[in-house]
Amino acid sequence: MKRLLVGAVIFGLACYGRPVASSTAAAAAPQCSVAGDLRILPFTSRIFKNTRMLRVWLPPQYDSPDHRADRYPVLYLNDGQNLFDVCTSMFSAQEWRVDETAGDLVARGVIRPLIIVGIDNAGRQGRAREYLPYSDETLQPRVDRVYGKYYPDFLVHEVMPFINAHFRVDPDPADTGLGGSSYGAGIALYTVMKERGRFGRLLLESPSLYAHHDFLLRVAARCRRWPERIYLGVGTVNEPAGDVDKLEGILRHNGVTGSRLDVVHQSGVAHNEAAWAQRFPAALQFLYGR
Repeated sequence: MKRLLVGAVIFGLACYGRPVASSTAAAAAPQCSVAGDLRILPFTSRIFKNTRMLRVWLPPQYDSPDHRADRYPVLYLNDGQNLFDVCTSMFSAQEWRVDETAGDLVARGVIRPLIIVGIDNAGRQGRAREYLPYSDETLQPRVDRVYGKYYPDFLVHEVMPFINAHFRVDPDPADTGLGGSSYGAGIALYTVMKERGRFGRLLLESPSLYAHHDFLLRVAARCRRWPERIYLGVGTVNEPAGDVDKLEGILRHNGVTGSRLDVVHQSGVAHNEAAWAQRFPAALQFLYGR
């Protein structure tokens, strides 16, 4: 399915769900907020030799006695700092509103209750190094030493066992999703191609696919096993819409067709967390809808 969204208004409230500040001072100091049960755990990686936070959003009633035996689908998302709280967002005073959106959709019965794990990136200096399997020649200053080839091992053999040990996750690949935006989407795509059959859901927002002479697109062209459902979202302002079109063509050629693929081109929006927040309700419903 391919859709065109016109304009940037999806949520009913201004400022993608938050009241608009009435003064310049208020606008300069965004309101910190987390909706629901968000647990933040430090996690040390042997592969990357660093420590970051894992931000784990749990569905309503997770600790209720009536649900103690329940196991839940799980969605892993990169750039965890940008997902739940504007006050931790790295690049702007914007966030994905993952907690508000998931809580609302679960409460209304639109999607199944699920666990969402935000994996923090390695910070401004380390993010590109961890998310790029090969260097991006366009970066200034240039980053030559990159470690994205190790990200699938980091996720599958370090992060996921840790989450499985501490939370009631359903380990079935059909209920395991991965996603991200920009470089975070690129490394999500790389991971599902390296770990074929391990993920049943894939969310790619404004994916960066051009590095190392379209390396990710060339690998995708040779990949024949894909997640059962894939969501692709992109805007039209300073966005990689052409590369998304190429990836869509590759996926369809390799059998990802019909209800397995949702491609959204949103007119008039740019490459930022506000746009990804606007498209997230539809993405989550497509990937985990009842």
